Amino acid sequence: MNNSLTNTARLLGAGLRALLVLTLVTGVAYPLVVTGIAQGLFPGRANGSEISAGGRVVGSSLIGQQGYGLDYFQPRPANGLGENSVNTRYELLLSGATNLAADNKELVKQVEDAKAKVVEDNSVPGHTVRPSQVPVDAVTSSGSGLDPDISPAYAALQVHRVAQRNGLPVARVEKLVRDHTEGRTLGFMGEPRVNVLELNVALRELVARKG
Repeated sequence: MNNSLTNTARLLGAGLRALLVLTLVTGVAYPLVVTGIAQGLFPGRANGSEISAGGRVVGSSLIGQQGYGLDYFQPRPANGLGENSVNTRYELLLSGATNLAADNKELVKQVEDAKAKVVEDNSVPGHTVRPSQVPVDAVTSSGSGLDPDISPAYAALQVHRVAQRNGLPVARVEKLVRDHTEGRTLGFMGEPRVNVLELNVALRELVARKG
């Protein structure tokens, strides 16, 4: 009987010691080491790839934003986003795709309406946009609806509108787009892209300097 109690106590003691050691290693030491390495080598990414303007954080370069006025470059459509119907306290957005087939009439109408809007918004005096010039990413949303980037072609299509509405030379806005165009990752992965938030922050600074 005494041996049984002794063995049980020994096993419980070993188990508690193992729990304590593993908790310290995996729950304290490991997160601290990983966090320290991330903060030391990649502080921007570790803190959410935040973008600041005017002394405050205005967003993340990883998450697209909607609601820009026509003075600014427009992002991709976000038809997959929806209001959070579960959490009624906060009006959060749900990330997702439309899940509509390519031949779905609703999707076809969305694309046609979006193309007509892009043509209308970006056709300014002296510069007319043709429907054939509208790139795919201007009229379709990404899988998440939160894509922060647009194609260089879509950015270029918006240059004349942005230049006119902000009283800037077209050549200066074109240079702004070129300066914010990123190439393929590692030279071969993905496609060239322009981060809309970063571009609009730079545009706002350019307009402020002009004034």
